[in-house]
Amino acid sequence: MVTDQATRPAVTNGRISVKPGRVDRVPPQVQIEVHVIEDHPLYRLALCSVIDDAPQMHLGLAVASVEEFTCAQAVAARTMAAQPVARTPGPSTEGSQQTIAVLDLKLPGLSDAAAVSAVVRLGFRVLVLSAHSGQTQVLSAITAGAKGYLTKDAGAEEIRRAVREVAAGNSYVTPALGTFLVDARQRPGPAPVPLSERERQVLALLAAGERDQDIAVRLSISLRTVRSHLDRIREKTGRRRRPDLTRFAIEEGMAIEEGMVGQAWR
Repeated sequence: MVTDQATRPAVTNGRISVKPGRVDRVPPQVQIEVHVIEDHPLYRLALCSVIDDAPQMHLGLAVASVEEFTCAQAVAARTMAAQPVARTPGPSTEGSQQTIAVLDLKLPGLSDAAAVSAVVRLGFRVLVLSAHSGQTQVLSAITAGAKGYLTKDAGAEEIRRAVREVAAGNSYVTPALGTFLVDARQRPGPAPVPLSERERQVLALLAAGERDQDIAVRLSISLRTVRSHLDRIREKTGRRRRPDLTRFAIEEGMAIEEGMVGQAWR
């Protein structure tokens, strides 16, 4: 069952406008639909209030897991097919960049980078809002396709600002966390490892948190072939553990710069 679905109306033109001096990058006539995926009931309620009270923002679904969110999207798709005029909580037909999901990382069921990747594949821009701010969590989430990353000590205004930036097609990461991305891109390393195109695809999906079986499905190859590719990647890179392979993919810019994860092989 979908929990905490908002019943309050969307923001109207009569609401108070943004403060003087602030530049909104989303056109004023556009409503940003924001879905919340957060398993802590009190924090979810507070976050919903932050979103629903903001000009230009409309609160969509508020659920406790990616599985609930996926189920809600399936129900919405069936409803839209049966009643085309009904409004659904999924991405808008006029551009999904105006519909985003604010996502916690530590969720029941799918979590961490796998949760990000799953929501991105549904067609949503993802803003991570997590209590965890370690380098591994930040880089893995960005690699998996997240467009923004905030920690839970962020205030209401910063959360709204990040939502607007992500909805406008930009990225938003707090300066302290942004240094992780700069370091990952600028860190000097050995000569490039000659990976094949297929090996790069497998590695990018692994870095996004996909399991071997998921990679096989995404690339329409056998599980044995996936593991064979991973064996060759380990031999070429000298990296054995999955976290080390993820870090290698980030250092090489496979997902951060090339946008491989969440866009290719659909």
